[in-house]
Amino acid sequence: MRPWHGKLFFLAGFVLCVLTLSSWHTSKSENLPSQLHLVYARLLRAEQRGAVLSQELLKVLGHLQNRSIALSNLTIRNSSAELETRVIQHLLPSQPNALIYLPHLKEHKDSLKPIVHLGQRRTGVSLVLGVPTVYRQKQSYLVNTLQSLLYDLSTAERKDIVIVVFVAETNATFVNAVVQSVQTNLPNAVSSGLIEVISPSPHFYPDFSELKETFGDPKERVRWRTKQNLDYSFLMLYAQFKGTYYLQLEDDIVAKQGFFESMKKYIELVLFEEWLFLEFSQLGFIGKLFRTSDLPMIVEFILMFHKDKPIDWLLDHILWVKVCNPEKDSKHCSDEKARLKRSYKPSLFQHVGLHSSLPGKIQNLKDKNFGNQVLYKAHNNNPSAEISSSLEKYQSHSLERAYNGQDFFWGLTPKRGDYILFTFSTPQAVKGYLFRSGNVETNGDRFFNTTVEVLPNNKSVKEKVERGELSCCKPSSDGFVEIGSFENGVAEGEVNGALEEIAAMRLLVHSDSDVWVLLSEIFIKV
Repeated sequence: MRPWHGKLFFLAGFVLCVLTLSSWHTSKSENLPSQLHLVYARLLRAEQRGAVLSQELLKVLGHLQNRSIALSNLTIRNSSAELETRVIQHLLPSQPNALIYLPHLKEHKDSLKPIVHLGQRRTGVSLVLGVPTVYRQKQSYLVNTLQSLLYDLSTAERKDIVIVVFVAETNATFVNAVVQSVQTNLPNAVSSGLIEVISPSPHFYPDFSELKETFGDPKERVRWRTKQNLDYSFLMLYAQFKGTYYLQLEDDIVAKQGFFESMKKYIELVLFEEWLFLEFSQLGFIGKLFRTSDLPMIVEFILMFHKDKPIDWLLDHILWVKVCNPEKDSKHCSDEKARLKRSYKPSLFQHVGLHSSLPGKIQNLKDKNFGNQVLYKAHNNNPSAEISSSLEKYQSHSLERAYNGQDFFWGLTPKRGDYILFTFSTPQAVKGYLFRSGNVETNGDRFFNTTVEVLPNNKSVKEKVERGELSCCKPSSDGFVEIGSFENGVAEGEVNGALEEIAAMRLLVHSDSDVWVLLSEIFIKV
């Protein structure tokens, strides 16, 4: 809990208790339990309001950061780092006693300071997603994981989260390769501040050669799990001041469509109840959500025992320490721990990696509560239209079924000049459109260099476009007017009313592609 939160909650609790005690004075003794419950509920609400206030202050700090950058001759990175240091020192809880558990850090004062490679240092969001990534001998899943997380986020949702990729290595060549890969594959997410990429100081990790072998694990596995504990701790320390909640993920998972909305609804459901973390996956440390105000305590516990046990065991031990009574049986302990960890079903994240970051380890871990992925989003109210295309469909995944909300469309490799044409049964006053290519399982099969075009029903409108009198669009071929294009696999926008009624819409491919194409969502708003 933040120090000034404590004062706020103490004051709120004191006032509430005085008011409640005065009412108890005239109440019957049998009403005491309900009165206590009422006070507890009020205190929880006060704490939540304090957390909201905290995030508002962080947003203000973000604005001040931007102002500082604009007025200063310092670089963005230096300005941000200085502000970040002031935030940590003055508003946030003290860092865990890392120097006690990692004494080698005393030799280099900046050992706990992250190196920020990409990002806009976004703060004040609802959700921070932590994604540690390490070198794998066989295959990297990182980009696919990030694309899965971003797949169907709305514009508002993209502004309310930040994904922190922690490259948990000190090899500069590998770190730079990851940075370049993320920048190349997800440029818009990086430039907007949605994705950040950080790495540790070269002096962060201790000498792992002296680790004691425990629980029958060979030295290499002990080293692997010990480093993993330090990786999680470093990432949590960085994330603690960026938002209200922190979600722990891995670099080899796939997210269920609509995961953010599902999480928000569940959090609202248990908002005023007592819990330490929420489980959105049943596997290991994947999908565990914490309040950021709890992270300092959790990190300190992990650091205290980072050489002794794996992370999931340590998390269970935190629950045991908090609620289990040694004088009572194991069932009582299990019931009490279940209160502090709430499991959401079906799971929202599935493990997909086959090759572990531990060399030579193959892991076929699957969350049986994940269920089946939704591979398309249905819209059953698209206007009646005749559909034609130069693209060859794959099996039964036709455009007609996709347009009617029954399936996704899957076509063979597009070539320059290929098209999809929607000719409306009657001209339509189209207000907007959304075409989403790829899906959570086949995210690479997207439209590239492809435009969205409309055919105005009114000849005079076409002439205005050709004369450059309408700034909304530009002329294409065959009387069509270009109104948008695909970016990162998605084409979305409004249709200017000046175009009046529309006779047809088409998607036009302008260059050869190397991959097939999949349309998982087609929505024409009228």
